[in-house]
Amino acid sequence: MSAEPAAVDRSEVDPSDYPRKVLFVAGAGRSGTSTMAGLMQIMGLHVPQPEVAADETNPKGFGEPRWVVENHDRLLKEAGVQVSDARPDAWFETGRVSAREPERIRATEWLEGHFAVGSELVVKDPRLSWFLSLWRVAAIRTGATPVFATMLRPPAEVVGSKQAYYQNRLGSAHLAASWLNMLLHTERATRESVADGGRVFVRYADLLDDWTRIVMRTGEQLGLEHVLHARSEAIRDGHRFVDPTLRRMTQTLDDLGLPPRLHELTAQTWEELNKLAEPGGDTAEVHATLDQLREGYVGLYEEAEAISRSSVVAAEQRVRKQLKGGGGGGGHKGAPVPAPSRVEKIPHGVRAAVPGPVRRGVRKMLGRSR
Repeated sequence: MSAEPAAVDRSEVDPSDYPRKVLFVAGAGRSGTSTMAGLMQIMGLHVPQPEVAADETNPKGFGEPRWVVENHDRLLKEAGVQVSDARPDAWFETGRVSAREPERIRATEWLEGHFAVGSELVVKDPRLSWFLSLWRVAAIRTGATPVFATMLRPPAEVVGSKQAYYQNRLGSAHLAASWLNMLLHTERATRESVADGGRVFVRYADLLDDWTRIVMRTGEQLGLEHVLHARSEAIRDGHRFVDPTLRRMTQTLDDLGLPPRLHELTAQTWEELNKLAEPGGDTAEVHATLDQLREGYVGLYEEAEAISRSSVVAAEQRVRKQLKGGGGGGGHKGAPVPAPSRVEKIPHGVRAAVPGPVRRGVRKMLGRSR
């Protein structure tokens, strides 16, 4: 009888020999994505440099590669999509951009360049979910395995945090709807990774309460070698990095005053997403329920669009009036078209409500490409 092969001591393997892997940290902004990316960086995964600098909204840093953020901003403008976009159709627009071969080549070449620094990368940006198909293809083309960690935070806390730190003026209903749109479609976009264990869902509260348990479980499920063989000094750095007081928002859905159907869909979606965060909870039954909720949200949004046409027309008229120098602003007939800075004074909520063809016509009048 032949002897069994001796087990390989992974602690003696050079980290540069670890298989290529890219961890994509997804989820709505203000849901703990920065904390997760920061911990993975401490464990030894490489955040491609340079990073977005920390600021007062996130003093411990964002863990975001600057190139990724700037590239996503460019692609969102190309697609005519907002970072927090509640439109289900927005996914078709970003999907169309993601399928362009030049964009796939750009993303692939960028990833390839950073594997010279580390074999396991972590890429995070609140805009990431809009372009998951682009990044999946890019990672595979470099010979890397793409894996996904989606952060979960109660939607009322996400809404409150955005309103507090980003002075968002679009209202609780819009922000809750954009959360629904983002999480329901992110779940669907990462579902093909279930079979090979390539995705996890992590509750932000769990990460703050016991980050070592959550990060180690994530490392085991996604096969992240740097996490599995993290050194004791990295664990100590992680304890210094995680601040349990980061969870400052305590409001609930009842505090948001949402329309009843939106409230119901948001609550049901949060309940189902929580099941995905439990061991063994990523099941076909949960997927089917989330599919139904996604269809329900699409139907709700279509109904809202159908009955709000008067508001859109009114927004178009206000934009045209301001562009002509009207509205009591002191303009006169025949005055030159206002400079681009004039357009920026139009409230964001008004600009976002104007249909794409009208916005493109305005840009053409101003001689602007975007």
